[in-house]
Amino acid sequence: MRVLLELTRFMRPYRRYFLLAIIFVATETLFELTIPLVMSDIIDKGIKYADMDYIINQGLIMAFLAILSLICGLLYAKNSAKAINGFGNELRKAEFAKIQEYSFKNLDHFETSSLITRLTSDVTVIQNALANLRPMVRGPVMLVVGIFYAFRMSPELSLVFLVATPILGTTLILITKKVAPMYGVLQSQIDRLNTVIEENLSAIRIVKAYVRQESEIAKFDKVNDDLNLKATKTFTIGVLNMPIFQFTMYTVVVLILLLGAELIFAQRLEVGALTGLLSYVLQIMNSLMMISNIFLMLTRSLASAFRVEAIFKEPLDLVDGKCAEKIKDGSIDFDHVFFKYADDAEEYVLSDIDIHIQSGKTIGIIGATGSAKSTLVSLIPRLYDVSAGKVRVGGRDVCDYVLADLRDAVGIVLQKNVLFSGTIRENLLWGDAKADEEKIIEALKIAGAYDFVFDSIDGLDTFLEEGGVNLSGGQRQRLCIARALLKRPKILILDDSTSAVDTATEKMIRKGLKSIEDMTKIIIAQRLTSIMDADEIFIIDDGKIAAFGNHEELLKTSAIYKEIYHSQMRGEELCRQE
Repeated sequence: MRVLLELTRFMRPYRRYFLLAIIFVATETLFELTIPLVMSDIIDKGIKYADMDYIINQGLIMAFLAILSLICGLLYAKNSAKAINGFGNELRKAEFAKIQEYSFKNLDHFETSSLITRLTSDVTVIQNALANLRPMVRGPVMLVVGIFYAFRMSPELSLVFLVATPILGTTLILITKKVAPMYGVLQSQIDRLNTVIEENLSAIRIVKAYVRQESEIAKFDKVNDDLNLKATKTFTIGVLNMPIFQFTMYTVVVLILLLGAELIFAQRLEVGALTGLLSYVLQIMNSLMMISNIFLMLTRSLASAFRVEAIFKEPLDLVDGKCAEKIKDGSIDFDHVFFKYADDAEEYVLSDIDIHIQSGKTIGIIGATGSAKSTLVSLIPRLYDVSAGKVRVGGRDVCDYVLADLRDAVGIVLQKNVLFSGTIRENLLWGDAKADEEKIIEALKIAGAYDFVFDSIDGLDTFLEEGGVNLSGGQRQRLCIARALLKRPKILILDDSTSAVDTATEKMIRKGLKSIEDMTKIIIAQRLTSIMDADEIFIIDDGKIAAFGNHEELLKTSAIYKEIYHSQMRGEELCRQE
């Protein structure tokens, strides 16, 4: 319950509606509970003595109470809808904002599908629990007031349903204890289902290319069936309270009718009093059933609340530094840097990296797949923090900078180029929201994207589907480079981001980048032709610097570089001969 109470902080902007909803539903319940008293008087005083005026007057009072109860019910519905939907809105916004603060390391702790479930399904479960505000308030009010009026009418008969209370309480405790952990498992199973759906939809072209639809359907069916089995088992146990409560309630009604008949025959109880008492007994039993359902709903919402709260409790791996200075230049220093993704990992991904790069230089990085080239450059904009050593940009430790300032000074085009649904212009403005047409065109020309944007397609207002799937891989890469250039960064990192373009276009891009003299360029590539004219080339091997120097120096001193050079040049020569 503590977790649920903590999440109610997101209810604060809607407290007024929440309190009004509680007041209106409590008032509605009190009006309803007064009606059996009036009905009892109609039977015992009006009908018994054939007093028509009394019957009409009391009937009008009952109608008035019913109308007031209806009005309070409508006002409750209006205010509770505002409170509950507003709460869900605030909670989702806060979750999403928190996730945006996560570093890559924080994101590694959650699967993408799980984060989606926590933002959608789990919030809905908590909202559904709050949507039971009506029975949450009505149940206790009906229980307390109903018991009071029942004892007032007949203390002897009221003792009957008190005997049933321990039975109902024990039932509720046993069911809740059994079903509570099952709700957590159920939400995790929804995570698994979302994972399968997400993987399939994101890779749908691969699935169709390899004709694996049947396999994917079988995988989905298995996870879906598992979810169905777990949900069925969970809810089957959860609803056991209903038949037990109903059996107990009707048993109590029968006993009260039998004992009440004896009291009436003994002239110790009026018929109207028995009728009113039965109304209160039914309301009391209904209130107990409401309370039991509320407990089960809260039990389920607790599992979701823990999952949602885990997002807020996740300690941020990266925090802003205290230096408010802007980055003065694009110089980069790796000072004996060590890095591993998990603190308890046995081996370092990067070991003793000691690199010093002058501002404005062009740097090439090459190495085998998995040699940690991308990991190395991700330390510059603090996508991860070093495990040991220091990374400096502009002469200052990157941890000292405000993250937004640091990342504004670093433009990075990752291996997986990402474009969003929207126009080309909207995607490019991610680099600089205030960029005018002239700046956009300049960036497109440097990135080699101008011709295809204005000649092959419909210009900057061409609409891109999700992920830019209506463009080729090379076109997407060039647009991503143009977007990064619009930032006018001090440092530009191209992580194998020209792999899908032809050599002529790549040469044009390199020429355009070379014209920007005050920008440090770091180019990660598999093709030597992409980095041969770099000021300095670093060879990464198994997380270490194997060699460095310019092209001519490495040809003389590095066996690894010579092997790469001869194999690629020989391959190109064979292609030309063919």
